[in-house]
Amino acid sequence: MEKGILFDIQRSSFHDGPGIRTTLFFKGCPIACLWCHNPESISFAPQLFLHSKRCLRCGRCVAACARGAHCLENGEHAVDFARCAACGECARACPQGALEIKGREYTVQEIMGEVLKDRPYYESSGGGVTLSGGEPMAQFDFALSLLKELKKAGIHVCLETCGIASQKKFGIAAPLVDLFLYDYKESDHLRHKELTGGSLSLVLSNLDFLYHRGCSLTLRCPLVPGLNDSEEHFRGIVQLCNKYPHLQGVELLPYHGMGVFKSAAIGRAQKLSEAKPPSEEARQQWISTLQGMGCTKARLG
Repeated sequence: MEKGILFDIQRSSFHDGPGIRTTLFFKGCPIACLWCHNPESISFAPQLFLHSKRCLRCGRCVAACARGAHCLENGEHAVDFARCAACGECARACPQGALEIKGREYTVQEIMGEVLKDRPYYESSGGGVTLSGGEPMAQFDFALSLLKELKKAGIHVCLETCGIASQKKFGIAAPLVDLFLYDYKESDHLRHKELTGGSLSLVLSNLDFLYHRGCSLTLRCPLVPGLNDSEEHFRGIVQLCNKYPHLQGVELLPYHGMGVFKSAAIGRAQKLSEAKPPSEEARQQWISTLQGMGCTKARLG
C-alpha cells in the first residue's frame, strides 16, 4: 500500500489555487531556500516542533523523554533537538499541546477520505485539492498514486512545485494536474544557487517543458526585501511573461517572517532572522514596477 509523509492537511484554504481548497503539505524538499516559510518541510523525517508560547514549564516532557532531549533551566524549557528521536512520548505527555511531531505517514486512501469530506465546497466554489510542501515531486510515487485517485474522483488539482525534479517525472504527472503553481525565485543563476541550493537551469527547462505541453501554469515569485526584489530579477520575471504569454498569472508572495519562528521551533538555524516583511507601499511598488515593465498579469498572492 503506497504511503507518503505529510506534515499538515489544511482544509478551507484560499491561497493555494482557485476556490476553496484542501492543501496537502508534503514533507521533504530537494532545496532549502534561505527564506523558507515552512522549514519543517525540508527534512523528509518526522520532527519535534515546540510551540514555546503554550509551554507551562511543568516538566512532564522531561519525565517522559527517555533520551534526555528536554530540560528546564532557570524556569525555561530547553530542547536538545539532536537527542530527539521524534517518538512522540513528550507530545503525548504535554497537557497544553506545546509539543507536536511534524510529519506522519498516510495512505492514499486515508487522504482521499479526508479530502472527499469537502467535495461540496470544491464544487460550489470552483476549488479542489492542492499538493504543496515541501516538494510533492520529491515523493513522486506516492504523489502520482494520489493524483490518479483525485483524477478518478473528478477533483480539481493544483500542484505547487519548485521545479526541481526530472523532466520524465513532470511528463508523467502533467496529465493529472489541472494547474501548476510554479515557483520562480531568482533570475540570476549563481544567485539562485546561493539562495536556494538548486539549479535555475533545471527550473527553467521544466517550466519550458510544461508550458509547451499545454499545461496551465501560474508563476509564483516569493520576494524578500533587499534579497531578491532587484530590478534584474523583475526583468527576469517580465522576460518569462513575454516568452510564455499564456501563463495564467504571476503571483508575488511577500516575505512574512513565519519561517524564523518555525525554524526556532524545530531547532534549525534561520539565516534571515534580520529580514523584515515589506511594507504595503513596497508591495504596491513591486506591482507598479512589473506592470510598468509590461507584466500586466502580476498581482499580490
